[in-house]
Amino acid sequence: MGVSCCGVLRVVVVLQAAWSLVAGQVRYSVPEEAKAGTVVGRLSQDLGLEAGDAEWRRLRLVSQGRRASVEVSGASGALVVSSRLDREELCGKIAPCALRLEVLVERPLRVFHVEVEVTDINDNAPLFPAARKNLSIAELSLPGSRFPLEGASDADIGANAQLSYTLSPSEHFTLDVKSSDEMRKSVFLVLTKPLDRETLPVHRLVLTASDGGRPSLTGTMELLISVLDANDNAPQFNQSVYKVQLPENAAEGTLVVRVNATDPDEGLNKEFSYSIVSSVPVGNRDLFTIDSKTGEIRLTGSLDFEDVRLHELQIEATDKGTPPLSGHCSVELEVLDVNDNVPEVWVTSLSVPVSEDAAVGTVVALLSVSDRDSGSNGRVRCAVWPASPFGLVSTFAGSYSLVLREALDRERVSEYEVEVRAEDGGSPPLRASRGVRVPVSDVNDNAPAFAQAVYTVLARENNAAGAELARVWARDPDEAGNGRVSYSVWEGGVGARRRAGGWRAASSYVSVDAASGRLWALRPLDYEEVQVLQFEVRAVDAGEPSLCGNATVQVFVLDENDNAPALLPASGGGAWSGSSVEAASVPGSGSLWAWAAWGSPAGQVVAKIRAVDADSGYNAWLRYELWEPRGKGPFRVGLYSGEVSTARALEEADGPRQRLVIVVRDHGEPSRSATATLSVSLVEGGEAALAAAGSSSSSSSGVGLRPAEGGASVSASAATNVWLVVAICAVSSLFVLAVVLYVASRWAPRAAVLSGPGAATLVCASEVGSWSYSQRQSRSLCVADGAGKSDLMVFSPNFPPAAAARPRGEGDASGGARSPGHGQWPSLSRLSPHLALVSRPLGSRCWEAV
Repeated sequence: MGVSCCGVLRVVVVLQAAWSLVAGQVRYSVPEEAKAGTVVGRLSQDLGLEAGDAEWRRLRLVSQGRRASVEVSGASGALVVSSRLDREELCGKIAPCALRLEVLVERPLRVFHVEVEVTDINDNAPLFPAARKNLSIAELSLPGSRFPLEGASDADIGANAQLSYTLSPSEHFTLDVKSSDEMRKSVFLVLTKPLDRETLPVHRLVLTASDGGRPSLTGTMELLISVLDANDNAPQFNQSVYKVQLPENAAEGTLVVRVNATDPDEGLNKEFSYSIVSSVPVGNRDLFTIDSKTGEIRLTGSLDFEDVRLHELQIEATDKGTPPLSGHCSVELEVLDVNDNVPEVWVTSLSVPVSEDAAVGTVVALLSVSDRDSGSNGRVRCAVWPASPFGLVSTFAGSYSLVLREALDRERVSEYEVEVRAEDGGSPPLRASRGVRVPVSDVNDNAPAFAQAVYTVLARENNAAGAELARVWARDPDEAGNGRVSYSVWEGGVGARRRAGGWRAASSYVSVDAASGRLWALRPLDYEEVQVLQFEVRAVDAGEPSLCGNATVQVFVLDENDNAPALLPASGGGAWSGSSVEAASVPGSGSLWAWAAWGSPAGQVVAKIRAVDADSGYNAWLRYELWEPRGKGPFRVGLYSGEVSTARALEEADGPRQRLVIVVRDHGEPSRSATATLSVSLVEGGEAALAAAGSSSSSSSGVGLRPAEGGASVSASAATNVWLVVAICAVSSLFVLAVVLYVASRWAPRAAVLSGPGAATLVCASEVGSWSYSQRQSRSLCVADGAGKSDLMVFSPNFPPAAAARPRGEGDASGGARSPGHGQWPSLSRLSPHLALVSRPLGSRCWEAV
């Protein structure tokens, strides 16, 4: 037998080499009871893998819920036997016995279907239901009488299960075997010679069953035949075979069939009873019961189409004669399938998490679906819910791939609960489902976005270094490092333009905390240096590659009253109308001086104090106060104009000189001030004119004349040098007269216009006062024309410098300027839109355009 097994193995190995890939499926064959380690096939080679790729690509079997008894050798990639293979245990009588396996290969992920056929070997001997069979045969039985015997069964299949019967030598009996089909045979004991109970009351025979294997195996049963007398008619059934069909869900107690037999004898020999003699398969006899009187066969258990599809019962009717006679028939019960098995769904492979940028068609999971029912009851339809973004693709009978149908977005849905639903084709259909959790992994596909595109920040000047100005915030919906935002001041953004000229980078003024987005001042801000600081803050995430977003920050610096008024020196070259218009300054000292003629009427302008404040707005609006002398003096100061004029007619009693202390204050909180000391010398009218002319010439040369300390010394000096002075004054007067005549002829028909760049100050003088305003790149027009006027005060917003609304004038503050156009008022449509007109009876009109 061992030699035969080795021969079978060699045949199988030769057959293995003939298998090939057919429609994506690999087929192998292996005999049952092969030893562990037996090579079934070179799986990796048959799948087209290179040598050594099996272990690297993780070639492995996918379990489907039952022991496969084979495994993949990791090193060689061969399919080998791992445990005992018993074809009868795996498949029973089903032929061929095929193990359907799924083989998984990674890098890339692929699935192959392998079918291993377990071939039968003759390892099971025929087996009779009992070792001994007792028969009672009437001696009156005629030759040719037939007595059915229970045949043997063989667990093998094919030729190994084809049985042949032999009977031990006997002169009275012979054996008759009839085949109902290829696998089922009916065995009858045939009487060939009349019996004589007195000669031989008991016959002992041996029935031998041999299978068709090589070598053949046998089984035996002893027949013990008792010869009875009298009753010579056995019951006869109206059918030798009863064929019945029942659904597998038939309830316990269901009537299977009613058999009927008759006996022509009389008396007790006519009475008989029914019984179940045997059943095929062996052991299922307990599923049935028969009424001994009526012949009704009923179910006592549950049928299962998936286990046994055909039941065969041997029914016997035995009379009560002496000896009793019996008749036999068979009942073949075919079990019909009903939809009583729900589909089964297994997840054989799961590749999670899935990246949100995974391509459409990416395989997420492999699934296997089966149903134990047959026909339409076993045909399964699968679907996935929700329908998007995943779908099912059928790769093989009962195998599906869960693939990506649509693009994923982790920020919208971070995890999917996918349900795979299976439904068979029965009526009503049965359903099953399997849940698959698919998390989505993040990629850096969202740039940080600021809550505002432009942040407007108001900051007071002179703030402390390190003070927090504002906080910017950007949101990134990504997770982990992809959503972690850091902030920085972008050096490529706009900085601040300084009054001194040029641009300075924003990073020299502010910094931003990389983690929180808080903006800090690196240095105190100075409104007089910069009014608007504009820059960009960039938010960058920590993804790879990183993404960024920008926001514009405008820091408007609010003015503080941190600059005191500053006195301006005399411009020189001013016109004279009986007295000096502007106070002259003494070189090298902070004192101002002017002349006034005795007898000057009240309201005569003696001098004009000029001051400027580097601040803006109310902080730069100046007012002038006469601090000394207190009380009713001969002079007064215009509250806002700074003009020093006579409060009454000057008299000799007022003395040769008046010392005035004038305080210039702004309107800030708290206000700041500056003090000017003006010395006014009271002289005769001619001396005043001479002093004015000398003042003009000395101012142009940079030298000022300072009067003597007392009126007597001035008169003495004048008397001593009268002729010298007269000569000098005559020459100077001729020059001045020529200049005055030229100017008068040139400008007299038109209003006098003063125009200048006004780099820091705009001064509009009137009877009410003056307005001093600091603004870079401003233009000032002051037009004097006599009667009641309107003051046009211009307020420019704190924005970065812009181009002037009109061209720069030809002159400056010291020399005068040309009118915008031959005495006409400048067109308001050509000025900046930021204008304010205040109607007052003032002495001048002023425009400013930015």
